[in-house]
Amino acid sequence: MASAAGPAEESERRNVSDATGAIVLGACAVWALIVAGARGGRPEGLLLAVLAVGAGYASGRISGALLPVAAPFVGALAGVGLAAAAPHTTPVPEFGWPLGQTGATAALLAISAGAACCAAWSANAPALRFALRLLAAGIAAAALLLGSTAGFAACTVILLCSLAAARMHRRGLGLTGLALATAVVTGVPWALAANVLPDGLSDSLEAQLGPEQVPLWQDALRLVRDDPALGVGPGRFEELSPTVAQSLFPDTDGKPHSAPLQQAAEQGVVGVVLLAAVFCWLLYTLWRTPRPTPVALSAGAALAALAAIASVGNALSFTAVTAGAGLLAGIATSRPLAVEGTQGAAAAEGSLPEGPVPKGPAP
Repeated sequence: MASAAGPAEESERRNVSDATGAIVLGACAVWALIVAGARGGRPEGLLLAVLAVGAGYASGRISGALLPVAAPFVGALAGVGLAAAAPHTTPVPEFGWPLGQTGATAALLAISAGAACCAAWSANAPALRFALRLLAAGIAAAALLLGSTAGFAACTVILLCSLAAARMHRRGLGLTGLALATAVVTGVPWALAANVLPDGLSDSLEAQLGPEQVPLWQDALRLVRDDPALGVGPGRFEELSPTVAQSLFPDTDGKPHSAPLQQAAEQGVVGVVLLAAVFCWLLYTLWRTPRPTPVALSAGAALAALAAIASVGNALSFTAVTAGAGLLAGIATSRPLAVEGTQGAAAAEGSLPEGPVPKGPAP
C-alpha cells in the first residue's frame, strides 16, 4: 500500500504545482487586459511572454520525460546558437553602457549553461557527465567571445552552483538562498532610483550604468508613485518618460531596462506581485520535482541568474528568453520515463522533495 500511495501523492503534488502555475500565468494575462482596458496601452507583449513561458514549460515537461539528457543538451546548443546568431540579441544594446550587456544575449547564455548542467546531472556515464560540464564551461567562454561580461559571470556562477549542489541534500535551503540573492539584486534599481544608497556606492554604480539608465529608473518610479494601483498601462512607459523623449539615442527601445520597475510603472503594484509570483512558482516546482537535487538547483541557479539579469536589463522583452526559461523549468521538473542512473541518484541521495511526501527514513 505504501508503494501505491507514493506515486499517487506525487501525482497529486505535481497537479497542484501545475494548477498553481496555470492560475498565476492566467492572472498575469487577465491583469494586463484589465489595466489596458482602464488605462490604454498595448498588452500584446506581456500576453506573448505569458504564452511563451507556458508553451516552453509544457514542451520541457514532455521532452524531459522522453529524453532527460538529450533534451537539455539540445536546448543548451540552441540557446548558444540564438545568442550568437540572432541580430536582435546583440550583447550591447542601443544605450551602450556596460551593464547593458545584461540583455537577451546574457539571458540566453545563462539558460543554456543551466540546461547543460541539468544534462550533466542526468547523465549516467562519468565521461558523458564530464563532457557536458565542459560544455557548460564552454558556454561561459562563448560569452566572453560574444562580448557579454554579464553572461560570462552568470554562466560561471551557475556552473559553480551546480557543482556545489552535489553536497547539498536539502534543496529547499538552496532554493531559498537563490531567492534571497535575487531579491537583493532586484532591489538595487529601486534603491538607485529612490536615491537611498550611500553616495559613494551610488556614484560608482551610476558610473558603470551610464548616463541614462538611472534617470529611466527614476522615471519609472515616478510613474509608480503617480498611480500605484493600476499603473499607466502596458507599453506606455515610452510615451510618458521624459528621459526617453529627450534621449540622445534615437534608436532607444523605450523601456526602463528593469522588468520589476517596468511592471510597476505600467501595471502597478499588482503587476510586480504577479511577476514575483511567477518566479516563486518556478522555484516551487523545482522544490517539488522528482528529479535529483543537483538538477533542481542547477535549473534554479539559471532562473535566478535570469531574474537578476532582467532586473537591470530588458531580457524579458524577447520571446526566445521567456520560452527558454519555461523550457528549462519544464525539463527540470519532468519525470523521466526511464529510471535515472545510479550515479545521479547517489549524487542526490537524500534529495527527495521536502514536505510530507518522502517514504522511509529521512535523509
